[in-house]
Amino acid sequence: MASSLTCAGVVWAFLSFLCAAASCVGFFMPYWLLGSQLEKSVSFGTFRRCSYPVRDESHQTTVMVEQCGRYASFQAIPSAEWRICTVVTGLGCGLLLLVALTALMGCCVSELISRTVGRVAGGIQFLGGLLIGSGCALYPLGWDSEEVRQTCGNLSNQFELGTCHIGWAYYCTGGGAAAAMLVCTWLACFSGKKQKQYPY
Repeated sequence: MASSLTCAGVVWAFLSFLCAAASCVGFFMPYWLLGSQLEKSVSFGTFRRCSYPVRDESHQTTVMVEQCGRYASFQAIPSAEWRICTVVTGLGCGLLLLVALTALMGCCVSELISRTVGRVAGGIQFLGGLLIGSGCALYPLGWDSEEVRQTCGNLSNQFELGTCHIGWAYYCTGGGAAAAMLVCTWLACFSGKKQKQYPY
């Protein structure tokens, strides 16, 4: 099988896949913000949550249901900032994944990735990383929502965690985006082989 990638291009394809996978896994997992409520662990993502309070009418108490899931609707996400973060980060992850899969196909298909296509792909990766970075920067603006305040000891506010702490999924998402922006964008410039000139 012929490849359209240089040696740097093969490294770029592999790293692009790793960065996209890290960002996508981190985005999907509900472990961006960790805290506790009613002595149970609670975690939040941008559009998912683990453990939530439910009113038990038979005992007239509030109990914690310990399971993870998405919010019932887009409007049920606790804050407008988290809704924007979900859309922006999702778009960024989609762009990183698109470029990573195209780069991997370039390992097997000849003349798929030229120098120009590589540079355009690098630009798309930079944009994807920028979108994810923007989503990560917006996320703390939602820490003043009622759901988060209940979990963080009623001490949280925008950019103030209260008793909560940032989880591994937040770092995974941001780290994948940063690596895509800084390393993959640079490697993309050297990824494609110079195309042969065919006399006609």
